Amino acid sequence: MATDQRCFPADLHHSTPGRARLNRLVRMSRRDVLLGSMGVALACGTTGAFAAASDDADVAAFMAVSQRLTDRTALDPRIGHALFMGIVHAVPTRRDQINGLHDLMNKNSFASAHDMAKAAEQADPGFKDVIHDIMTGWYRGLADHKVVVYRSALMFDITKDAIYPKTYAQGGPFYWTQTPPEVAVPTGEPALSPSTFVVEPT
Repeated sequence: MATDQRCFPADLHHSTPGRARLNRLVRMSRRDVLLGSMGVALACGTTGAFAAASDDADVAAFMAVSQRLTDRTALDPRIGHALFMGIVHAVPTRRDQINGLHDLMNKNSFASAHDMAKAAEQADPGFKDVIHDIMTGWYRGLADHKVVVYRSALMFDITKDAIYPKTYAQGGPFYWTQTPPEVAVPTGEPALSPSTFVVEPT
């Protein structure tokens, strides 16, 4: 007759009270980590959405101000976004100042860029530098001391009937020997007060 033998679990250590408590703690810890990660992801996603919405509103204000200051009904939004980000990166306070310009524009019916620039400097002398940054961005294609756009800079657009951008030759053979078109003498007056002349390195 076979002798009766007691049967023990294959993994005895898994059935001990200490191990059971440890397993419960591990499960709770994993749950807490997962829930915490979900909360962080949700918070980051919400914060990112608010930041994106804020940027969109600020860029829209920048575009509206830019159209008035350049006396144009349409400007490239892709260039505008890049210029805005560069201007704000160089001087973070420009974001609030641009919104201030936008508020000033909405409160008044400016007939031209001249009228707006003059009124802006009178309202706040600090707006003068903001206007310089905006105009430098659109006409020279520069923001944060970097070239944002070259061929599409507005300085080439206003002279496209007479002058081509450097490295571009869109005329026929020996086009430079032809008499250039007549250019009307400017009759406008500066809207902003004189600024210190700065010689930029070449």
